[in-house]
Amino acid sequence: MTVTQIHRLSNRELLASTRQAAQAERQSTVELLALLGELDERRLYLGEGCSSLFTYCTQILHLSEHAAYHRIEVARLARQFPVVLEILARGELTLTNAALLRPHLTTENHLTALAGARHKTKREVEYQIACLAPRTDTRPIVRRVAERRTSAAKSPAAESTGAGATAAGATGAEPAGVVGPTIAGAASAAATGAGATVHGQTSGPGPLMSMPTPSSRHAPAVVVPTAPDRYLLKTTITAEAHAKLRKAQDLLRHSIPNGDPAAIIDRALTLLVDLLERAKIAKTQRPRRSRAARAARPRSRHIPAAVRRTVWQRDEGRCAFVGSQGRCRETGRLEFHHIVPFADGGATAVSNLSLRCQAHNGYEDQRWATPSWSDHLAEAIGIVT
Repeated sequence: MTVTQIHRLSNRELLASTRQAAQAERQSTVELLALLGELDERRLYLGEGCSSLFTYCTQILHLSEHAAYHRIEVARLARQFPVVLEILARGELTLTNAALLRPHLTTENHLTALAGARHKTKREVEYQIACLAPRTDTRPIVRRVAERRTSAAKSPAAESTGAGATAAGATGAEPAGVVGPTIAGAASAAATGAGATVHGQTSGPGPLMSMPTPSSRHAPAVVVPTAPDRYLLKTTITAEAHAKLRKAQDLLRHSIPNGDPAAIIDRALTLLVDLLERAKIAKTQRPRRSRAARAARPRSRHIPAAVRRTVWQRDEGRCAFVGSQGRCRETGRLEFHHIVPFADGGATAVSNLSLRCQAHNGYEDQRWATPSWSDHLAEAIGIVT
């Protein structure tokens, strides 16, 4: 299909063609995996002048290193468990997730593990792996990040001392949870403006969001599940944030004697989430009763606290837009959406409010501009514009 032909497709035809192309790609990938598995078994890459299947994939097939690695891993997994190819062909499992699962699959658990990974995200599969093979807690460490070198590459000495983003669990003389002078010195860090790399173990019902780094020169934050209720958090903080952590450790010595950063982060996040919920959805333990006088006020865009709480609870803190393939799963950047716009007579009431992510809020605003759509929706919910 040419580009010109694609431009001529209707919306329905474009969606159908895209689904067909995705299915065709999956079938091609499964065929390639089966071929690679057999080629690997026969070691035919040696006769092609390649010392390994990886070299053959990158130099002869011209796959990227990332693509070659995942296809080789899954091809070998499929040789051991052929059912993997069937699941991949149906689009129920991605190559990335299959490659992640490979080291943990056995003859006894592979059917259950593969079934549990169907239609799951990478983060969800990482959690599944943490349940299959829990890792021990990493000792909390805070190290000062070495200043960036612009003219020369990192020296072997810097490599051996762990300058930069230090791997979690590095050995050292400092006790667990120690932050500051025994490592680099808080005063020195504050004076130079250098950041500190934090390695801590957090616990909770689900993975934490990866927060943006304080500077583009730092690697992105990493949050990886290590056990069913444990997560490894590795990120870089500024000297100012490091000083706040030190102060929090001092103020909490009576309840957290070892100054464990993971325990402090847990308390800080508890307070932050409570503050945000009160500001965003007016969450409170003792909500005030709504008064009739408030209902008599002139129409306003302002959403009362009781209405915000009701709408948030009804929509379960998730975008409530329902498309042809189901409901949106977004839980971030949520906004209170007037189903019938306020400017067109829509009321600021529970019946006319719903949660939308930022993208679907704008999308529905555009759809409302279509007269046929707005008239149909207004009539369906009993509102005359």
